[in-house]
Amino acid sequence: MSGYRVWAPSGLPEVAPGADLAKLIAAAEPGLADGDVLLVTSKIVSKAEGRIVRAADREAAIDAETVRVVARRGPLRIVENRQGLVMAAAGVDASNTAEGTVLLLPEDPDASARGIREGLREALGVTVGVIVTDTFGRPWRAGLTDVAIGAAGVRVLDDLRGGTDAHGNPLSATVVATADELASAGDLIKGKASGLPVAVVRGLPHVVTDAADQGEGARAMVRSARDDMFRLGTSEAVREALTLRRTVRAFTDEPVDPGSVHRAVAAAVTAPAPHHTTPWRFVLLESAESRLALLDAMRDAWIADLRRDGKSEESIAKRVRRGDVLRNAPYLAVPCLVMDGSHTYGDARRDAAEREMFVVATGAGVQNFLVALAGERLGSAWVSSTMFCRDVVREVLDLPAGWDPMGAVAIGHPAQEPPARPAREAGAFIEVR
Repeated sequence: MSGYRVWAPSGLPEVAPGADLAKLIAAAEPGLADGDVLLVTSKIVSKAEGRIVRAADREAAIDAETVRVVARRGPLRIVENRQGLVMAAAGVDASNTAEGTVLLLPEDPDASARGIREGLREALGVTVGVIVTDTFGRPWRAGLTDVAIGAAGVRVLDDLRGGTDAHGNPLSATVVATADELASAGDLIKGKASGLPVAVVRGLPHVVTDAADQGEGARAMVRSARDDMFRLGTSEAVREALTLRRTVRAFTDEPVDPGSVHRAVAAAVTAPAPHHTTPWRFVLLESAESRLALLDAMRDAWIADLRRDGKSEESIAKRVRRGDVLRNAPYLAVPCLVMDGSHTYGDARRDAAEREMFVVATGAGVQNFLVALAGERLGSAWVSSTMFCRDVVREVLDLPAGWDPMGAVAIGHPAQEPPARPAREAGAFIEVR
């Protein structure tokens, strides 16, 4: 008969620092058999490993365990902790521990699971799987459930990709989180306040590895940053995108997905503008021919200007080389200002201020564009050069007379990580009245 059984052994004593969990579990459940899976609540692992710290202020303990804030709503924080887990409060727990203390998660939950597994083999001569569990909330789902944060001797993931379903359809994205499913099954038996910190699953020996194989560990279940499409909360994502927005002057040969740039334009045109106008236009140069035609014409115009200024040929050549950031980029965008909807006052001062409003709005659109490109993991550099030869740009790109090019944006995949940005103290730029 197929199926499995889950139960929670009773009789485990209160766990103190230095306790041998394997011996305690073996005493409470001496009938463990090969192929069983032990589900051990992280709280007793933390206690046994002495992960109890004095903390009158739990927030300070959370700060110390936090690597990265994912999202914050008032006092609640979802963070990435030192173990690489994304969870509320870094896993710092103030329940079931003495007043004035908090429990931290095991320092290395996979190593903790390996220790318990080896201890049970020595005590009872059995080969079992061990999963260290903790309680998580999940995006888009109400309620909590237990998941695996450490594992030994368990096939934590069941990769079904490359197989077929019952109808013969290929499975291309199905990887089952077996260890998490086991953890949640155990939580149904252990409960949160029943004093039963360990559960046993029997009847699924295929998920347990042989004695010499400790398995990948639960760390294999943590999604890498590159594959994490939901890495940040909304406000945190905006702040990170602003931080990621750096001037990039060297690009790889990897082509730029036009869809990414089009999405960045969609973000750009949400910028504020005067009189309910839309003063932004973005000319996207997606072909090498269009880019070269523009850049060659701009270079010729620039050289002519420099010669009129009396610059030497050596000086001209050096300046032209400094403009190669646009020429080396696999994609260019030329943001333009249009004054459609602007007011004419017949007064030079007010008319100048009107144009300034539109210029500011265009700048806001360009900033949105650059930040959105960073969010698409694209590097960019805004260069002012098209503003110095607007007639040339309009002619080469066949733009309406009323479109004023406001620089150009070089876009591509960064050839290297930009250096650390020097810290700027915000107070240096603030005056309070």
